[in-house]
Amino acid sequence: MMGCNTQGSRGSPISTTLDRTMKKPPRVLSSRRPQVRQNAPNWNSPIPLLCSLSLSLSGLTQRTASPKMLARLAANRFREIRQAFRQPSRSFSTALNYHLDSPDNNPDLPWEFSDANKEKVKEILSHYPSNYKQSAVIPLLDLAQQQHGGWLPVSAMNAVAKIIEVAPIRVYEVATFYSMFNRSKVGKYHLLVCGTTPCMIRGSREIEDALLKHLGVKRNEVTKDGFFSVGEMECMGCCVNAPMITVADYSNGSERYTYNYYEDVTPKRVVEIVEMLRRGEKPPHGTQNPKRIMSGPEGGNTTLLTDPKPPPCRDLDAC
Repeated sequence: MMGCNTQGSRGSPISTTLDRTMKKPPRVLSSRRPQVRQNAPNWNSPIPLLCSLSLSLSGLTQRTASPKMLARLAANRFREIRQAFRQPSRSFSTALNYHLDSPDNNPDLPWEFSDANKEKVKEILSHYPSNYKQSAVIPLLDLAQQQHGGWLPVSAMNAVAKIIEVAPIRVYEVATFYSMFNRSKVGKYHLLVCGTTPCMIRGSREIEDALLKHLGVKRNEVTKDGFFSVGEMECMGCCVNAPMITVADYSNGSERYTYNYYEDVTPKRVVEIVEMLRRGEKPPHGTQNPKRIMSGPEGGNTTLLTDPKPPPCRDLDAC
């Protein structure tokens, strides 16, 4: 079994349990089969789990364990293996590490850019030499995601690969690396909570809890009306205005797509922002603290109250 020495005959309690519990693993979006180092096993990978299963079973067999014990051990270990296959990325990314064909996301579904976006594709490609079309992969994936309501089906990735004339795996590699590319459905308003240290210290966990409780969903789930989903994003560069959220607005397609920051938020304020979006209103983005101007201190500046004096001589070499 996958490079491990195992024993057991067809019809034995071990093989019967293995046949009943083993399932085909999901297809990994990778250009080659992952390698496992023997001297440093990754216990999140199913291969070491399978090896540990075979070693455990062989050890128990030598000690004449009961068939029920062997069957129970095999079932427990295979539950761990299936969990390892299903486990999403351990990072804060909302992306999955693998693709499973489904009725609304499989390579057989036709997908192409709209006529308006085909003109945008030409404009994007014009920024790159003709022999470096592959450099346009990120803006083209972003445009495809905007057109498709905020997420990238595998057929859209294949369409981008065809345009830039590369193997589809080269596009998959990019789409699975960057967490801002969503490969499962999101809401028309995709809310992203910053989870990096400054925002976390300033209460981002309470912000996320307030959103999830108000919307009645878990992280990365979509509300029943399809309007909202909540995810987590790493640092978005507004640490001085922590905590903050981003709202990716896919409600009007790629023509009027927006990606706005809402800073200095509170649990109460994020709920108000959600309800304003639900009513079709546009909440003012930027800082939500009325006592601040942009990233300035509350109450106004306490230093640099006047224009700084210029240097006595602009020509530094002549000074």
